[in-house]
Amino acid sequence: MQRHADGWGSGLLGVAIFSGSLPATRVAVGGFSPLFLTSARAVIAAGLGAALLWGLRQARPARGDLPSLAIVAVGVVLGFPLLTALALQHVTSAHSIVFIGLLPLATALFGVLRGNERPRPAFWLFSLMGSGAVAGFALVQGGAASLAGDLLMLAAILLCGLGYAEGAALSRRLGGWQVICWALVLALPVMGPLALATRPAALEGIGVPAWLGLGYVSVFSMLVGFVFWYRGLARGGIAGVGQLQLLQPFLGLALAGLLLAEPVAPAMIAVTGLVVLCVAGAKRFA
Repeated sequence: MQRHADGWGSGLLGVAIFSGSLPATRVAVGGFSPLFLTSARAVIAAGLGAALLWGLRQARPARGDLPSLAIVAVGVVLGFPLLTALALQHVTSAHSIVFIGLLPLATALFGVLRGNERPRPAFWLFSLMGSGAVAGFALVQGGAASLAGDLLMLAAILLCGLGYAEGAALSRRLGGWQVICWALVLALPVMGPLALATRPAALEGIGVPAWLGLGYVSVFSMLVGFVFWYRGLARGGIAGVGQLQLLQPFLGLALAGLLLAEPVAPAMIAVTGLVVLCVAGAKRFA
């Protein structure tokens, strides 16, 4: 029971960190190309991850773990960051919330396929209700639509769900922070040259917000958040803890209200309450 509760707590902290990812990406692509942003964030996080692995004297993963680490790298180091950065050139971050609402379902589905989990039928009902509530709220809030942006976001969600589930299953053997660190190191031979090839020709015209966005997605979205997220998925269950992602859009909106003094509509509070109930139901039947 303590392990289960600890998993949900770690997962919630991971979601809170991830809640700033899309807005930070949206700001960062104002100064950097999607390819450079994707590769640079991976290189920065890989440097930090390698230092952790070396400093804490972690053993190398077994050869049999390398295919799973490669899936994690493709899903969350390359696929999701690149596809969302490309998508956010076509759609607003508000519009992307529609697709973030589908991420818990994708994670749960891949948890069944890759993590051998078997949630009860009622779990899927609560998961669908929560996803529908988030998507419906995002659609009502509006945001420019684009077929190219929508397809890119859908592909990003599928790859991210796969990377989450694969990393969570691997975390049971290697540990949560070790998985993301090794995945980053594994991707470095590709991401390093890509970052050099796509670096900006001049840095003078890049504003402070773009640099801050790059810093956030490199340190928090790409590394720190995953430390807690993979630990939570591994200890609390992929399908169940994955439903906490339904709270991510509302945490982002709440932060905007607190830090930027943006208005918080009563509809947001009502839908958040419904989502919390759906997460509780999913937790009960996961």
